[in-house]
Amino acid sequence: MDAATYEGGLELRASGDGSRRLRGKFPYRSRAVMHSGGKGQRPRKEEFAPGAFSFAVDDPEREIHLLVGHSFDRPLASKKAGTLIFNDTPEALLFEAELTLEIQRTSWVQDFLAAFAAGLITGLSPGFRVAPIEGAEETTEEDPAEGNALIRLLLAVVLFEFSLVTRPAYDATEADLRNWKPTDGGVLLPENPPVRQALNRWRA
Repeated sequence: MDAATYEGGLELRASGDGSRRLRGKFPYRSRAVMHSGGKGQRPRKEEFAPGAFSFAVDDPEREIHLLVGHSFDRPLASKKAGTLIFNDTPEALLFEAELTLEIQRTSWVQDFLAAFAAGLITGLSPGFRVAPIEGAEETTEEDPAEGNALIRLLLAVVLFEFSLVTRPAYDATEADLRNWKPTDGGVLLPENPPVRQALNRWRA
């Protein structure tokens, strides 16, 4: 597994009512190395176009969860519950999550808070599939001055969840690494992922 590490940040603050507010961002036009190439294979990189997440973020009927480590058994907040709010800007998708007193009583949130305080969890990783519309993704050539990678540009995706992770790949957000198989349509999650299903990785 190849890993590209970038700096980014998540901000956690306590509120007067005992709840906690977690803020973060996922930048657009930031490339992550999915495969470094070698053995006759070209490097592969991936980036999200501005507004790529709007397909799901702007749909009031679509649920989006904030999870720990891509586990639906370890939720922190959700869009439909009103504890996960998004602000889509031309530069990045911003979010703010409320960690309620009730959710803070769970063992996984206590574990997350301890790991976050120790500086072990600083990354953000999306669980998604390519949107079922024309022009949802493109593959282009990297500028020869920069390299010879294939660039996968995601223009519209169905976002199911964002996860807090330890291993980042995307600049200024930190997202964990996934393998990329360009012929599989980019399906990371099924149409209706079960609540207890963890994220399916792309397979090489």
